[in-house]
Amino acid sequence: MRKLCVLIGIALLFTGAFVFAESEVLIDFTKLTADVTLGDGQEPNEHAETLIDFSSVAGSSWDAETKAKMKTSLAIDNWGVELASSARNVTNQRNSLTKAIVTLDTARPFQGEEMAGKTVMGIRVHFPLANYNSYALIIPPFEIPAYEKKTDFDGSNVNVDESDLGTKFDNYGVVKNVGVLKSVSATVYGSNFANGFGLVLKDQNGREQTIFLDYLTFDGWRNLEWKNPNYITDVRNRQIRRYPLYPKSEPFVKLLGFVIYRDAMQEGGDIITYIKDVTITYDKAILDTARDINDEKFWNILSDRQKDRKEAELRRLGNKQVLRILEKEKMHKAETAGE
Repeated sequence: MRKLCVLIGIALLFTGAFVFAESEVLIDFTKLTADVTLGDGQEPNEHAETLIDFSSVAGSSWDAETKAKMKTSLAIDNWGVELASSARNVTNQRNSLTKAIVTLDTARPFQGEEMAGKTVMGIRVHFPLANYNSYALIIPPFEIPAYEKKTDFDGSNVNVDESDLGTKFDNYGVVKNVGVLKSVSATVYGSNFANGFGLVLKDQNGREQTIFLDYLTFDGWRNLEWKNPNYITDVRNRQIRRYPLYPKSEPFVKLLGFVIYRDAMQEGGDIITYIKDVTITYDKAILDTARDINDEKFWNILSDRQKDRKEAELRRLGNKQVLRILEKEKMHKAETAGE
């Protein structure tokens, strides 16, 4: 009996000595399929759950019908490709874009998950043919806000759920309560290109981190993973400290975009790849403890911290989208005049 107790004690000691991290989906493009139609088209072109209304910054010279179109979302087709300044000419930029792609019904399962008929993000980058280093950023239509309140789209208006505590983009590019990152992985489809692939993350303090995952020199789906070399698995070797809770209880990580690298020795021209999702493994900043008071509901500190940044981003986004609508109207009139 004494021997059994000793063995149980040793097992408990070793169990407590190591950290068991959480894994959570940062973004899943299979869930960003366009499901609502805005504008004059017939096909769905926006994703209702991540829809943002920027008509409030458009000015008073626009009529109600045009303002009703001033909405955008994280629908895959809205993501853009931004080339390095040295590679950004008309031809390269025109031929660099993202597109929602549906896999074939004959697509084979990957890591136990059915891949047939899945919508993923397709990326085309057209690099210069000249021999010099370059890169391309694949970015969302707007910087994903961390504490945006949930909304409901009724077909014409984006209605805000005032009772929500800012969870609109949770798992749509944002994961909260993130302490130390243990690993980051992305499910990517390669076509034997020698280009490098990475992503850019941002935390609650505005610090950006570019993480290189791997090269795209493979065929088919693969899970590209980065493991934090500074992650300490044995809790006895960690520096123990006590952190204040609210309003410092929810540090977060959010996705700023992806990076595709081109080395000077690699072939230029078109690069094609596909992304399904991104998952992060991390230690929680705090444990899930039951609280007697909903702090954010009364103090709104976390929401207020993001307010100015959100308004600035909304103005930038609004101005950009208004210019796009204006350009589209010009193009439409020019086509009509030429018929």
